[in-house]
Amino acid sequence: MKYLMMCEGPNEKAVMDILLEHHLLKFSEDDLLGLVTYHARQIATSAQVRTALNLYPGDIRVLRIGDKQSDALRIPTVYRAKISSIEKFCTKPELEMLLILAEGLEKAYAKVKSKTRAKTFAKENVTAGGRKYDNSTAFYRLYFEDRPELLVRAIRRYRETNGSHAKDEHYLAELLK
Repeated sequence: MKYLMMCEGPNEKAVMDILLEHHLLKFSEDDLLGLVTYHARQIATSAQVRTALNLYPGDIRVLRIGDKQSDALRIPTVYRAKISSIEKFCTKPELEMLLILAEGLEKAYAKVKSKTRAKTFAKENVTAGGRKYDNSTAFYRLYFEDRPELLVRAIRRYRETNGSHAKDEHYLAELLK
């Protein structure tokens, strides 16, 4: 069995790649379909995902990573027998919550979250290397790449402080070693 890790956006992919590069997940790149994470929301719209599925003869467990996953994953008929399970791993309301937690700003954000999105709050309050948060993959790399333990702490803290997700949604912390 292999894992097909599908990330909602490039920033989610960067976070998961950092965790993989530092061997902080319960599995390694060798366990991933195609040995990589994919920036893909749907199988049918990703030629890379379809190619990897066509090349691998065994069972697949799909891991969907994102902050908003209201769209159902549609499995093309040709792949239905290969896919044994689909699991969603969420960082609601937005991935920027990890930055807010890493900075220790969760109390400050709680005061304004009814009026301010996490993304906006992060742009106003989070910096790295003299650079303000700008919603780029490069920023996530700059912020977490040399401090993967900070990323792990933020992911675990998110699970502790977030309450509960919907029944079919999991926490990123469940994927950590």
